[in-house]
Amino acid sequence: MNIQGLDYNTQRKLLQMPEYGREIQHMIDHALTLPTKEERLRCARTIVKLMETKVPQIRENNGYEQTLWDHLYLMSHKQLDIDWPYDISSAEKFHDKPAPMSLPKGGIRLRHYGRLVDELLEKIKTMPDGVERDMLIKQTANQMKRDLAQWGHGSMDDEKVADDMARLTDGAIQLDLNNFTFERLGNSTVQQPKRNGKKKK
Repeated sequence: MNIQGLDYNTQRKLLQMPEYGREIQHMIDHALTLPTKEERLRCARTIVKLMETKVPQIRENNGYEQTLWDHLYLMSHKQLDIDWPYDISSAEKFHDKPAPMSLPKGGIRLRHYGRLVDELLEKIKTMPDGVERDMLIKQTANQMKRDLAQWGHGSMDDEKVADDMARLTDGAIQLDLNNFTFERLGNSTVQQPKRNGKKKK
């Protein structure tokens, strides 16, 4: 619906960087019309100060001044003719899409344990008997129990962990539950049952 006199954002030109707002874009468009480099640069410095107030968290980044000037360059559609106080040759990097991440090779046998536990179990299989191997077995077993408690996959009892360790290592790790003590799980680790929000009378 078009109502005369009303100006909707959906009818306006899309903003290149919406976080700065339309007013900043209008100021940049005005700076492009100024007749001399000196006037345009003076106007640009004022605009950059205002841009900083619009996005104050940018100050937490090292070299944020460079970033602001890069943004100004892009918002001017690379048309602002001034003596730039910063090198804006790499400003285009803000529009570069990140390279796609490659997926890890090989599947995770039990996803709730994650790849780290998978890799630890494979490492333990190749280690000689000794204190270091026993310590790594203990840490891995405790991590597996925490994972079971966190994700709520079936039973999280000690026998379940021992069985999974033996199965995932083709019998190389046999946890002796008569001589092995798991760390006690905190309340925050154990997944709490959901409540329906109704109070008992």
